[in-house]
Amino acid sequence: MRRRLSVLALFILAAGPAAAASCGNTASGFDAWKSEFAAEAQRAGVGQRGLQALAGAQYSQKTINADRNQKGVKYALDDFIRIRLGSLDGFAGQAKKRRDRNKAFFDALEQRYGVSAGILLSIHGMETGFGRNMGSEPVVNSILTVAYDCRRPEFFTPHAIAALMMVDRGMLDPSQRGAFHGELGHTQFLPGNAMRYGVDATGDGRVDFYNEADALASTANFLRQKGWRAGAGYQPGEPNFPVLNEWNAATVYQQAIAAAAARIDR
Repeated sequence: MRRRLSVLALFILAAGPAAAASCGNTASGFDAWKSEFAAEAQRAGVGQRGLQALAGAQYSQKTINADRNQKGVKYALDDFIRIRLGSLDGFAGQAKKRRDRNKAFFDALEQRYGVSAGILLSIHGMETGFGRNMGSEPVVNSILTVAYDCRRPEFFTPHAIAALMMVDRGMLDPSQRGAFHGELGHTQFLPGNAMRYGVDATGDGRVDFYNEADALASTANFLRQKGWRAGAGYQPGEPNFPVLNEWNAATVYQQAIAAAAARIDR
């Protein structure tokens, strides 16, 4: 889920352009940037634990390599499904087993948010293979690296602030691993969106995106807040299909979610 800035951008914008930390394109300036960014983070409300995570963060060359090698999604739908899902029937079969093992949970989510199990499981399966692969790079390192990098600091800076706030609140361990651009947990939320749409589904007083229930409830909440309508269709041309664009901007990705969800929801 990579498209939208969180409202935490308001904190950054309020600080004004002159207050923003400088950027860089190599590791050589990262430590100096962290010192500058610490002041920016404090103004945005980051506390001691978050600042300690910032101080201990390391430049992620793996993140930069992945960022520079992005090619976009250019596959035809059939090819995309084959590469990402294997086959619709096989993928839907796995998802149905997961749904049936926890039917009451998925029914409760649909009742509250209007989002079907098929949509949530399609996203879960496509993002992380149902939690099997949630990423290999420390989230704090990754998100701070892309916030420092000169390519898109205005996009990633609010998410970097959010990640440090998540550390403050016990929502994220500084060493917790995620994807190369800071996406985290079972459905790969960016930190700003995790802060804004996170749901404590387990009732333990903590939103944990590495807990499947919290992550799926948060995903349902995100879609609902973005305009998902209970009972409305989600295939191309139907009312809920455009909401999938809020999750991922690639049309073929949206089409694959819709196609897989239709088989799961049968």
